[in-house]
Amino acid sequence: MNREELSKLAVLRAMDTISLSEMKSVKLMNRVDTKYVASIDLLTEILGRATDDYRVQVVGGVPISSYDTIYFDTDDLEMYHRHHNRVLCRKKVRMRSYLDTGDCFFEIKHKSNKGRVNKKRIQLPITNFDTSSFNTDSVEFLQKQTDYQGPDLLPQVRTMFDRITLVNKEKTERLTIDVNLNFENRQTGIIYGFPDIMIIELKQDSSSYSMMKSILMDLRIKPQRISKYCLGTVLTNPAAKYNWFKKKLMYINKIRQQQTITL
Repeated sequence: MNREELSKLAVLRAMDTISLSEMKSVKLMNRVDTKYVASIDLLTEILGRATDDYRVQVVGGVPISSYDTIYFDTDDLEMYHRHHNRVLCRKKVRMRSYLDTGDCFFEIKHKSNKGRVNKKRIQLPITNFDTSSFNTDSVEFLQKQTDYQGPDLLPQVRTMFDRITLVNKEKTERLTIDVNLNFENRQTGIIYGFPDIMIIELKQDSSSYSMMKSILMDLRIKPQRISKYCLGTVLTNPAAKYNWFKKKLMYINKIRQQQTITL
């Protein structure tokens, strides 16, 4: 289902909307994340059940946004391996381009041993996106937020996807639904796509009650510990260790084999 088809979904168009400027009050930069993987077959069902309790973000009148992200890591994939080895305290370093607004940010996500995610970022000129080296501001920011130096990191995995963003009417949680996922490894050149899978991420300031959690549970969509960076690495870098991710790949393949519609 491409971006144009998604934006025309009647159930999406029927939802109350929220503007990008209004969403600034729901940043949730320090939060608890719960992730899910599901077949895109279930998208309209989820949106239909969420209509009364959630609003959809629109940019330029369109309820879909496109993202382009490059994840950076060391040559030996230190950050990836910390995740693979289940080290609780870990970081991700990425550069993200918001294609619909023309914005570009250099972002560092820190996950604590308590499971909370804290994201810090600085804005960059869009001309700095998709470069193999950091500008002065990025280097200073990286050194302030991590133990890494600019030369330590290489562009590893590029992810491209379309996103639907919902916010509950109390503005205490945000939900992102990522579809049309594509991965490109900047070191191996391998490309891999997921046209039939969506990654759902519920972001809350606490692990309190959520109507969306109830919706997903009712549809038998269970929480999954998954990272787009790690998933993209496994799928595009044959040299990367992936023992701990085997069950996740099997789970995703099972979902894909159960597709009930042709995309």
